[in-house]
Amino acid sequence: MGKTEPAAKVWTAALVIIGDEILSGRTQDANLGYLAKWLNIQGIRLKEARVVEDDMQAIGDAVLACLDSYDYVFTTGGIGPTHDDITIDAVAKALGVDVVLHPDAVATLEKYYGVGMTDARLRMARVPAGAELVENPETGAPGIRIGRLFIMAGVPKITQGMLRGLDGKLQGGLPVLSRTIGAWTRESRVAELLARLQDAHEGVLVGSYPFWRDGRSGANFVLRSVDAEKLNAACEALKHGLDADGIPPHEGEI
Repeated sequence: MGKTEPAAKVWTAALVIIGDEILSGRTQDANLGYLAKWLNIQGIRLKEARVVEDDMQAIGDAVLACLDSYDYVFTTGGIGPTHDDITIDAVAKALGVDVVLHPDAVATLEKYYGVGMTDARLRMARVPAGAELVENPETGAPGIRIGRLFIMAGVPKITQGMLRGLDGKLQGGLPVLSRTIGAWTRESRVAELLARLQDAHEGVLVGSYPFWRDGRSGANFVLRSVDAEKLNAACEALKHGLDADGIPPHEGEI
């Protein structure tokens, strides 16, 4: 009997979204979707997202719980120049370390702001002791890395810049590939076809996203896999199945 190859490790991550403004509905989060797609490219699966209030205990508890369960944890929000930006303090307290001024962060901020440097802006150089910096090409105020934990801004453009600087720098697995097949059909009409497709193609995840447009029912079917051959085989099977049911498939999203 031959040896069974060990299953490839699936690298995982969680996101902790911090901010009363998110929970109140005043601000809509835009970081979750971008981070999920970015992580897929890195070969890392986003497994959980939490939204917590601007509260020291809530932030610390969420970060520690996620670190205990996943390979990487990202936080967004609460690292600005004002007194109510408490993420750094909350994380440091949870990890049992002091908050210090990072000399490289101080130098970067002084260079960026020049004579406009203030004590408030200097707050953005505060980090939990032992942290590394994550470059911020947008405003100079850096993100922070502490081992498997990444502390980032809440402003999407800034967070996206920080993530670009991390491209290819995290250990991960195989990236997730995806293809979309669209069709003008009611989701209920193809439910059995989708169930058979999912059962017949191991290693491929099938998602169905119905919509209503111009008085017609339609759906986009998104197939995902780390294996290009399996993904392509499943897509061809779906297109053949739709054709057989008299439903013209459309490569890509409708």
